[in-house]
Amino acid sequence: MSAELRVVGFAEADVPAALAVQVADLEAEAWPGCTPGHDPALEPRALLLADRHGTVAAALALLYKEIPLAGRTYRAAGLSSVVTRTAVRGQGLGGRLVAAALAELAADRAVDLALFSCDRPLAPFYTAAGFAPLPGTVLVGGTPAEPLATDAPGFDKAVMAAFFTDAPAGDREAFTGVRVPLHPGSVDRLW
Repeated sequence: MSAELRVVGFAEADVPAALAVQVADLEAEAWPGCTPGHDPALEPRALLLADRHGTVAAALALLYKEIPLAGRTYRAAGLSSVVTRTAVRGQGLGGRLVAAALAELAADRAVDLALFSCDRPLAPFYTAAGFAPLPGTVLVGGTPAEPLATDAPGFDKAVMAAFFTDAPAGDREAFTGVRVPLHPGSVDRLW
């Protein structure tokens, strides 16, 4: 893999075929049996770390939705399907891509916060990239009729966030220690 890696982004539907195949292969390796792609209602955007030859080193998806909480509606983005090619893991490439995603979201004036869950042992990885844990916060995914919460039996999830509002401390407080009705649907059940 070339040392010259760059971050490229596409609406998920516009990812060039050769790159989309690589992303699907990386996801299938990381999560056997998964179905590639995301719910179009969540406006999925793919961010890829690739070399000049078109080899994908790492990939993730950004998903978007409005979340009503504390008397306000927030425009949220979530990270999903964060994966790094097995052969190049441990070189900081995944962290580089996650930090690039955070920078892109922070620059997007339409996004109030980034919010997602991860396996608890991965929380330090996301913290190193600039996200912070929300202690006691539970994301309630799925649908209102068939919810899936990050505190469901058998889950060991941490909820991570970054706030881009004019009053980030107050908004962080509103999202800390509460159950957040994420409800992204039946495809991306927890983003």
